[in-house]
Amino acid sequence: ERKDRQKARLMWLVEKYGVAEFKQAVINEINSYDRGVTVSDAQPLPTEPFERRELMGVHKQPQEGKSRVGVLIPSGRLSATECREIADLADAYSGGEIRLTVEQNFILPNVDDGKVNALLKEKALNGARLKANPGFIEGNTVSCTGAQFCGLALVETKANAELIAKKLEDLVTVDRPIRIHWTGCPNSCGQVQVADIGIMGGPARKLNEETGKMMAVPGCKIFVGGRIGEDAHLALEPYKEGVPLAEESLIPELVEILKNEFGATDKTMRKRDKLKKLVGLA
Repeated sequence: ERKDRQKARLMWLVEKYGVAEFKQAVINEINSYDRGVTVSDAQPLPTEPFERRELMGVHKQPQEGKSRVGVLIPSGRLSATECREIADLADAYSGGEIRLTVEQNFILPNVDDGKVNALLKEKALNGARLKANPGFIEGNTVSCTGAQFCGLALVETKANAELIAKKLEDLVTVDRPIRIHWTGCPNSCGQVQVADIGIMGGPARKLNEETGKMMAVPGCKIFVGGRIGEDAHLALEPYKEGVPLAEESLIPELVEILKNEFGATDKTMRKRDKLKKLVGLA
């Protein structure tokens, strides 16, 4: 349904046809090409345990003397300057080749082992955003387009996702990657139901201290426990609803979830950092 953007999604087409009818229509289309393709009800079950590869950082390739280097793009958003910097890195270290990941990051493949250290020292990878060694939280944060450029989103996601991930990295330590997905509306382009923690834009109310009344504010639903792989699971029911997006409301909720559900611990702060925080320099 191209005339109504709200309905221009595959899920509405399946609903219109019905699952069985939609499946048969797809099979009929495939058979019409007469290429001998057989359609089965399901793909063969895996015989080996699923192990998700780590994509961030430096990893040896099967090819002798070559490595791949995965780099974080916070919330999947790049400036024009950063695009040029990435292109320059690819020209210098990976033969002009760049590979994109479904987590909205990028990989420079086929980097000579002898050039890896030089690549990691590049100014572009040691600034405020692009990183080859991100933390377990910020390195696994995914976000949909959000309200800035999508008329369907109820909240801004990308800026919030980047900011909240940084704050969480400063507050807690986790011992494994924690996938946090953001989506601005129930269409779930950010796939919150498969994330360890999913944040979906939604209504919320917060006390206005001046008027003493509850007022509508940008908010979210939080989903917990989604999984991918051979034991995939969709977290379809919200863990919490009506949580305001303001840092002072959302961050404590996420910290509590990280501690209770994922074994996070408070980050130990160095004395130097404590002093900076006390005098307002941190």
